[in-house]
Amino acid sequence: MVYGHSLLHVVASLLILGLSGATKKEALKNNSGVKPAGQCGTWVKEGDGGLFTSPNYPSKYPPGIECVYIIEAPPRLCIDLFFDERYSIEPSWECKFDNIEVRDGPFGFSPIIGRYCGQTVPPFIRSSGRYLWIKFVSDGELEAIGFSGNYNFTAGSAAVTPACTRHSPL
Repeated sequence: MVYGHSLLHVVASLLILGLSGATKKEALKNNSGVKPAGQCGTWVKEGDGGLFTSPNYPSKYPPGIECVYIIEAPPRLCIDLFFDERYSIEPSWECKFDNIEVRDGPFGFSPIIGRYCGQTVPPFIRSSGRYLWIKFVSDGELEAIGFSGNYNFTAGSAAVTPACTRHSPL
């Protein structure tokens, strides 16, 4: 019985250590201007639209981060997304280093709309349905001011299936 008690104590200790480590890691990552404040990436579900930013925007974003934002529109609506003109993400060929990746759906494997970096503001984007998946990553070098993304919800064309017509560079 002593063995069972010791094993239980070890497992409980590991769980507590693991949870406290995860909490500290999240505390380091959660520093975005997203509403609710203090998060780096979130599931965004505001009825009237809103905004999300890279961490520390408009100051330089930190190195080595990954933030995933999922925007969900109300049923039968789609998402219009545009970025503020005060935009700068480390430029690179094919945006291999720091970038924003936008996908048409709620998952990281949803169809890609585009990957953006540099000083050219990404184009206006409209989802084909009620979700957009957006990932912002930075490597360990050359940070910039980042971005502020604004979104709102709109009814799509009834003649199009799904209900929204996608406007994107692809």
